Amino acid sequence: MCLDCDNQRLNRRNLMKLAGIGLAASTVALPALASDKKAAPAAAADPHAAEAPAAHASTAEAPAADPHTAEAPALSPKQALAKLKEGNRRFVEDANACAADLAQRREELAGGQHPWAIVLTCSDSRVTPELIFGGVTLGELFVIRNAGNVLDTGALGTIEYGAEHLHAPLIVVMGHKKCGAVSAACDVVKKGVELEGSIGKMVQPILPVALAALFKSEDFVGQTVRNNAVSGAKRIVEESHIVSHLVDEGHVKIVAAVYDIATGEVEFIDKIS
Repeated sequence: MCLDCDNQRLNRRNLMKLAGIGLAASTVALPALASDKKAAPAAAADPHAAEAPAAHASTAEAPAADPHTAEAPALSPKQALAKLKEGNRRFVEDANACAADLAQRREELAGGQHPWAIVLTCSDSRVTPELIFGGVTLGELFVIRNAGNVLDTGALGTIEYGAEHLHAPLIVVMGHKKCGAVSAACDVVKKGVELEGSIGKMVQPILPVALAALFKSEDFVGQTVRNNAVSGAKRIVEESHIVSHLVDEGHVKIVAAVYDIATGEVEFIDKIS
């Protein structure tokens, strides 16, 4: 529960309905800390306040009283990952949240955006990053979605833009259990199924991953989902010198993840090498 609202509680079904029309609920207040040592500290009463920003964060002061300021100080990769994990914990434990003042937030973001995480995930309607990670609001996540969270040219270019130009410190490639696109790729590999239209072309990048997982696990689809997320995370570094340079300098961290659509939990996979 964020502390700026009037405790207007919404159940999980209403939250999903809001997300479907572009009104994601908000429980995470952006940190009001500035990297300048003279900046006012964030209110101690906020239980969800992020850790202090990294030393290389922007020196512009952000008003401590406004938890949704667009000029929020930069987070380190470690802080961004911790923030996602904490948000997912709250989502699992209590999916209710209070409604955000999206009109005010929209005004604040009109001049620019400062997302603190990039998420490549599946288009599955049950997988909504803005809710899964604690009900983050406008301007916090830079999200790319396609069936099977495939790292194609469009996805990689979007990730490069988010990392280099928007300075997001964290990149997450997140698959999910019972993924239809991955299941289709597994059927092609295991059963020789021929997929019609563009769906066959769409799952082609997943086929090598599925083939490598064949006969390696009793849960063929589940193992392929996990391996596909890890493969996508690894390929970002291998195929983008822009992102790999930022990773080498410690400005960006890349992790893989798997979302459980039944429990709401996200398993983060830090070791992708």
